[in-house]
Amino acid sequence: MKQKHTRVIYTKEFKSGAVKLVLEQGYSANEVARRLGANQTSVSRWVREYRQDNEPTVNGAATRSELEAEVKRLLKENQRLQMEREILKKAAAFFAKESN
Repeated sequence: MKQKHTRVIYTKEFKSGAVKLVLEQGYSANEVARRLGANQTSVSRWVREYRQDNEPTVNGAATRSELEAEVKRLLKENQRLQMEREILKKAAAFFAKESN
């Protein structure tokens, strides 16, 4: 009879520590996984995700997380400016009607 496979959920601190062992200490993802009792593909994925989020992009301008934060800020600013434009349109229409 097959046993049920239970999924192990690792904390952010655990993942961060594993990534630091690979990036700062120079261990391979395979070795870190074996020593910590984690899956090698999981450790490799954590390292890949860390690099995507925290290392500069190809042109060296900013990290992915910085770019995502900037997009979020710009979307919010765009929404505010659209609202202000609508208010100004209504005000202009109101004063144009009043001047006639």
